[in-house]
Amino acid sequence: MNHDAATLRTDEALISEARRVLGKFALVKPTITAGGVAAALETAAGNVYTGICLDLACGIGFCAEHSAVAEMLKARETEIRRIVAIDVEGVLAPCGRCRELIVQVDRRNLDCEVILPGGSRARMSDLLPRAWLEPLFARD
Repeated sequence: MNHDAATLRTDEALISEARRVLGKFALVKPTITAGGVAAALETAAGNVYTGICLDLACGIGFCAEHSAVAEMLKARETEIRRIVAIDVEGVLAPCGRCRELIVQVDRRNLDCEVILPGGSRARMSDLLPRAWLEPLFARD
């Protein structure tokens, strides 16, 4: 996908916001950590929210995207324009759980742009073509 210079600057600015909160650190012991992955999202209103992952025992942690979405929700916003996740090696694609979370927060997030590795982007609807929640989106 081609990006104009303004879009590339905007994507890099969002990646920079994620990079600002990135940084793995130990919690109760060296294998239980936080901050190894960071995320930044821009809402339809133009606000930016960030989050970090929690890598905890027993699978009770959560992804950086979840943390950023929670920050957004505290401000009573639900519609995401763009989102990115990164680690020390670069940009990451969101996992399936994150994709579902983003869509379940607001159906309009199927149109959210996801910044992907290699400088590419995709709409959430392309990454999650058949959200399992679709029957709940139907009008009653």
